[in-house]
Amino acid sequence: MNGRALSLLLAAVLLAVPGCRPRHEGAVKVTVIGGTPKVEDPALVPLSESDAVLVASVGQGLVQLDAAGNIVSGLAERWNVSDDGLSYIFRIAATNWPGGRKVTAQQVARILKRSLATASVNRLKDAAGAIDDVVAMTDRVIEIRLRAPRPNLLNLLAQPEFGIVRNGIGTGPFQIDPKQDKPGELALSREIVAPDEESATREEVLLAATPAEQAVREFVAGNTDLVLGGTFADLPFAQQAKLPRGALRFDPASGLFGLVPTRPGTPLDDLGVRLLLSQAIDRNALIDALRVPALAPRTTLLEPGLDGMPAPAAPVWAATPLDQRRPELAAEATREFGEDKPSLRVFIPKGPGGDLVFNRLATDWTALGITITRATSASASDLKLVDSVAPSNSAAWFLRQFRCEFVPVCDQQADELLDGARDTLVPAQRYALLAQAAARIDAAQLFIPLAAPVRWSLVSTRIQGFTGNRYARHTLTDLEQKPNNGG
Repeated sequence: MNGRALSLLLAAVLLAVPGCRPRHEGAVKVTVIGGTPKVEDPALVPLSESDAVLVASVGQGLVQLDAAGNIVSGLAERWNVSDDGLSYIFRIAATNWPGGRKVTAQQVARILKRSLATASVNRLKDAAGAIDDVVAMTDRVIEIRLRAPRPNLLNLLAQPEFGIVRNGIGTGPFQIDPKQDKPGELALSREIVAPDEESATREEVLLAATPAEQAVREFVAGNTDLVLGGTFADLPFAQQAKLPRGALRFDPASGLFGLVPTRPGTPLDDLGVRLLLSQAIDRNALIDALRVPALAPRTTLLEPGLDGMPAPAAPVWAATPLDQRRPELAAEATREFGEDKPSLRVFIPKGPGGDLVFNRLATDWTALGITITRATSASASDLKLVDSVAPSNSAAWFLRQFRCEFVPVCDQQADELLDGARDTLVPAQRYALLAQAAARIDAAQLFIPLAAPVRWSLVSTRIQGFTGNRYARHTLTDLEQKPNNGG
């Protein structure tokens, strides 16, 4: 066989094997699971996953997250924090809006204040409630003033919800090419000028969004380089596909994955019923069924490693194996309900992973004589699954999701503790109040924890700059560059 014939044969083999791809030229293709991405104003429209990826790419905030989830410069080229932690001063880099007009601190302040306003629907507005004011000090200097210290403020400001977007446009790092070659696909590009180079290099990304099953098929076929936005609900699509080794990646995501009552006037108003349901769940079996490496069952609202908080203590009942608990739980269900056991409607997102979770709960609760049906929406349910990634490592974000303002079954004293924690200037007192609120919410079982959120991606060998992180946020910059781990 001559050399040319051998080369053609090797190329054919590479193209025939899923995931074994020749070196790509041109734009990196990124697919987000979900609907068509749009540059939405976070103050006016809650961002979908695909919207968040796009906004983070074309509407950078004062700061951004790098591939590993670390804080890096965005619009602000540098910043300072006052000794008391009550003032963050940012110097905005000299930059322009697309079209040439200068970006000013006054514009940035107005955009941030709109996201924090009472009428805003920004999902992180409550988490940023310690912000007292946003003030433009000069054309390029902006100050964020706080009522109380918040060491996690930069993590919030780096989220897409605080991206700086005006009239559907942002300042980068990417710009959208107005000349789109393919419907449903956005061409993004940016110019990179290294300090020691005279000429710029161009980085290009093609961004699209599809349902999960299609995204997996496109990846297997070699038509996309990176798939983002996977959750527990669609994970089986990826697990059942013939993927290259190492292509399926999981984020060590922080946050909430569990059940919460959706309305008053049901058996779930009773603390005893909520405790009964929580104790009857075989969390280990659920984890085994999900098949996510390092995923652990959770029986507390808070997780280990949160800022200033001790590791949460598991409830006493968790020390007793489930097979030993079940007889007493069944007896308790009979005492609680008699022979007329209730039927509960549970909302869990559609998808094969959602089916898996629903079936596990049905198995565990049917053992108590309690039947469950799958609700078609959260509003038509008695319980809904909460699946949210935390935007920072602050315990307050976890706890404030269960304030009486947000959930129908709540604890007023926990709310008062959280109000006290928000207002105090003393960090140690804040952490103590948060710990007390967490203890009350856990004791009342206002949230039935299951595990951490599951977030997954598909990563081809072309993508060298991908790193899992606790925020499950992934920058589209430098995707083909190996991350610098030099510190």
